[in-house]
Amino acid sequence: MFSSDKNIETISQLFRLVKHSIGLQGEYLKLDVMDKTVRVVTALLLFIVLALVVVAIAFFLSLSVALALAHSIGYPAAFGVVGAFYVIVFILFVSFRKTWIERPLIRFITSLLME
Repeated sequence: MFSSDKNIETISQLFRLVKHSIGLQGEYLKLDVMDKTVRVVTALLLFIVLALVVVAIAFFLSLSVALALAHSIGYPAAFGVVGAFYVIVFILFVSFRKTWIERPLIRFITSLLME
């Protein structure tokens, strides 16, 4: 009474659809992970390129400031002033690393991964 051929056929179709749905969800998960990975890698590479450009700019600006100061205070003192400036900047970055670096970076990566 309860197990007619039509019921068995319907249950069989249901199992096939559930299996297909699980397979599609697995494929979607793979694509989602790949998309997020590509986004993070792209952002990382962009950051590296921009960081290298900023380092090159800072190097040449530091050299030009030191050479400009050298005429008035001498070469050792001029390079010492530029070095002291970078020490102060380093100390500031270490002191405020959570607010200036960590939190914005965490927000950025989270926003990339949550899309």
